[in-house]
Amino acid sequence: KVAHTFFEALLLVLFVVYIFLGSWRATLIPMLAVPVSLVGTFGAFVFLGFTINTISMFAMILAIGLVVDDAIVVVEAVEHHIQETGLSPKEATYRAMKEVSGPVVAIAFILASVFIPVAFLGGTVGQLYKQFALTITVSMALSALVALSLTPALCALVLKPRTAETEPKGIIGKIIGGFNTWYAKVLSKYTVNVEKAIRHTKLVVAAMAVMLIVIGVMAKTLPSGFVPDEDQGACIVAFNLPEASSSNRGIQAMLKAGGQVEKLPGVKSVIEVSGMDILTDAPKASAGFLFAAMEDFDKRDVDVQSTIKKIYGIGAGMPEMSMMAFNMPALPGASSTGNLGMYLMNLGGDSTEQMNTLAQTFLQKANQRPEIKVAYTTFNTNTPSYKFTVDREKAESLGVPVSSVYTALQTFLGGSEINDFNRFGRTWKVVMQADAKYRTDVDSMRLFYVRSSNGTMVPLNTLVKYEKSNTVPSITRFNGASAMKIAGDAAPGYSTGQAMKALEEVAAEVLPSTYTYEWVDQSRDQIESGDSSAKVFVISLIFVFLCLAALYESWAVPLAVLLSVPSAIFGCFLVQYARGLQNDVYMQIGLITLIGLAAKNAILIVEYAKMNMEKGETPMQAAIDAAKLRLRPILMTSFAFILGCLPLAIATGPGAGARVSMGNAVVGGMTITTMLGIFVIPVMFVFIAKLFNRKQKE
Repeated sequence: KVAHTFFEALLLVLFVVYIFLGSWRATLIPMLAVPVSLVGTFGAFVFLGFTINTISMFAMILAIGLVVDDAIVVVEAVEHHIQETGLSPKEATYRAMKEVSGPVVAIAFILASVFIPVAFLGGTVGQLYKQFALTITVSMALSALVALSLTPALCALVLKPRTAETEPKGIIGKIIGGFNTWYAKVLSKYTVNVEKAIRHTKLVVAAMAVMLIVIGVMAKTLPSGFVPDEDQGACIVAFNLPEASSSNRGIQAMLKAGGQVEKLPGVKSVIEVSGMDILTDAPKASAGFLFAAMEDFDKRDVDVQSTIKKIYGIGAGMPEMSMMAFNMPALPGASSTGNLGMYLMNLGGDSTEQMNTLAQTFLQKANQRPEIKVAYTTFNTNTPSYKFTVDREKAESLGVPVSSVYTALQTFLGGSEINDFNRFGRTWKVVMQADAKYRTDVDSMRLFYVRSSNGTMVPLNTLVKYEKSNTVPSITRFNGASAMKIAGDAAPGYSTGQAMKALEEVAAEVLPSTYTYEWVDQSRDQIESGDSSAKVFVISLIFVFLCLAALYESWAVPLAVLLSVPSAIFGCFLVQYARGLQNDVYMQIGLITLIGLAAKNAILIVEYAKMNMEKGETPMQAAIDAAKLRLRPILMTSFAFILGCLPLAIATGPGAGARVSMGNAVVGGMTITTMLGIFVIPVMFVFIAKLFNRKQKE
């Protein structure tokens, strides 16, 4: 599916470039930058140790729209001088390169300054960011190199002045002619509206302030998550029988459940495993799990989530066992038993019975919340056991050391390793333990003896009393304290962030002061991803500002460029909110990408406006002329990128969750920042230029 999206993006970019340039010769030049840059990027994978995976392919799809940008800027400038000023292709190329070399270099440095710091993040989120960031950085570096070397050479050789004979004919000619007529009208209206916007700078600045407030509100209200759920073509079913059930009974129940699951529509096969509790990741005779593999996507019309609902229905019809079904994790290595995970830590030294009572109260409250699909705990005190009590006074009267009593119990019932010996090329362990038939009945302790201080053999049942009780099979310690694990999944229609907030509210209501909690597994990664993304966003903005300040030797130009970024962020949050998507890692990657893309558009206008001011024009006239001249390449590069990423935003099938989240973020952000930025950028340039000029005069 990602490969299909790759070629769909390539065709859409080709279409946009041809419509804007109106010439196969001019279209061929930027399209040649795509294979050169992408093949070079694949070559860099060898040195970076990357693999061709979902993240790196996402970056390559975005790169299709990005790598043509630099070449488009060069080709459009050369075409402008050939058609408008009547220069020869070679002279037009020289003139164009003097004008656009600065923006091309600036764009390359800006994108590098956005993505390179991201590559140094650690943890799970860092790995996701790293492959994406370095893939984009390498492809853009190669794109800039191609735009400064191969593209001008091809322009001088391939481009020709257009005549009536060379214009496209037929339907294609009518389409391109109609587009050019439409663009001429748009350009005329755009120039007038830009002048109006500059004259109402205060109103635009006020609108920017309102936009920042709206961004803050949407950032708070947009549901958060780590990564979207994906249909991985399989699910896991954990089952548990009553405590102390035999393994034979567990196998019979497992085969019965597995047979019913295998008959469900869309299920290809089922693998049954008994004696392993995947909820606690420990061996257990009364537990096991099923692995249900689905048919290929093109051979079924049901998804994993609907199958999981039917599996819960099967579990409801089998009261002798409890069943829980889970979707496979979207990230390999993440929790396979739910997207939520936390430990409740006992800091006050409560007994296991008190801990169990608290856990059940917590779960009762949690499962009543609409945000929670299912919440469960691996902590229970229902395992039958024997509690042994040593009669210390009697042991002392018979001359038997208490330590000898415990050693005997350990040796006979638990086993004690004596030594090792080598035989037949292998090392064998010598373990002393009572025979199995004497370890099945507690009354067999009358046959176990311990030596007293005077040499008399004393049966253990005279020194040890026992009583039946229920206990926990194992006690987990987390951060040095006895702990109970709570896990589960968010309900359909709710994000994991909303579910985590619900569990935090339950914890505040239920937990006494002697208890605390800590998020683990994917929940912990989600919290860390939010913190990391905020830091990376700020760092990227700082790097972009410093890079621009160094390139232009000015504090004013970087500010004018960066003031275009809020419109991209606004568009990203607005479109995610409108489609009911989450603020997850993939959206955050797209958000960081938008910093570079918004700055790229701003550079194309600000660079020319700065050059016009140096020629003696007023800030207002310089901005209007620059906006009028650079509108075409801005629209061309923006639409090429937007349509190149559109297949991601509307993706279906395997891996659609991640593709839609990232694609929707960049398409929405880029669309809004293009619509608003072409007006905001000239206004902000004039505003900043006048502000700094006033300060210099003062």
